[in-house]
Amino acid sequence: MKRVLSGLQPSGQLHLGNYAGAIRQFIDLQSSHEMYVFVASYHALTSMRDPQQLRHNIRQIVVDYVAFGLNPDHCHIYLQQDVPQVTELAWLLACMCPKSQMDKATTYKDKVARGLPASVGLYTYPVLQAADILGVDPDVVPVGEDQRQHIEISRDLAQRFNHAYGNIFKVPEVMVRTDAGTLPGIDGQKMSKSYGNNIDPFMDEKPLCKRVMKITTDSKTVEQPKDPDTCIVFQIYRAITGPDDPRTDALSQRYLTGGMGYGEAKAALFELILDHFGPARQRRTALLQDPAYIDQILRNGAIAAGEQIEAVTRRAREAVGL
Repeated sequence: MKRVLSGLQPSGQLHLGNYAGAIRQFIDLQSSHEMYVFVASYHALTSMRDPQQLRHNIRQIVVDYVAFGLNPDHCHIYLQQDVPQVTELAWLLACMCPKSQMDKATTYKDKVARGLPASVGLYTYPVLQAADILGVDPDVVPVGEDQRQHIEISRDLAQRFNHAYGNIFKVPEVMVRTDAGTLPGIDGQKMSKSYGNNIDPFMDEKPLCKRVMKITTDSKTVEQPKDPDTCIVFQIYRAITGPDDPRTDALSQRYLTGGMGYGEAKAALFELILDHFGPARQRRTALLQDPAYIDQILRNGAIAAGEQIEAVTRRAREAVGL
């Protein structure tokens, strides 16, 4: 059984972009792969300065993971800070990392351009991410296209280390999620909580409906045919149902033939969200009332991940002479 590693920063409430871009794939993989999914709490410190909000976000992302369908019986869910060996491993890897490699990291430049402090932590973010990845000896790392460079850095650091000290790290394969692409938010930009354009499928019905109705559309009349592929409403709809779902094809035909206004398309999207995420919404309500269950999930996940990462860190520590 192949081992898979992935994680998300606790930047706030998970939304449809997180689901379509990552979480749904985790759910599909968990029955046939050994899954390690972590909350990247150390990484969050590069941008968050509110301790209470961070604690809330960390807790919330775990609740949402399980509500969406990650099964703790098949998936090790853990917090980054509960496995401190990862920071030691990051230092060992940092000592093998050329500064020029960090200079080329586009994510750092993008985040600084958006106003994040140009901290050393943000600059060396890919090294800590490499420790997250290499520490569990994964076979596969699923990522979006925007994260491909970071995974390639992880692979390069593993190869550099192995060249210097022997076969210490497994070099994982990259699984780029090409099916979901980048899900647009209600304004057409990439869906992100930081942009304020996300859609939270766990919202109460009235605010959820208002949110969907705010999606930007063009000025075509009801009678005019419309291109579904350029419509944000349809792109979000298709990301939830999948391209092979007959409902997707049916809605596409309504666009192409005309006679349907964008209000009707938005109503269809709203009903789809309620239907598709109905079970998840119910699970989330129950999970919020059972904090002890979440605590147990995290304890179990930390034990499993800790044992694995400690074994890898011990290999690396001994290899360098410590």
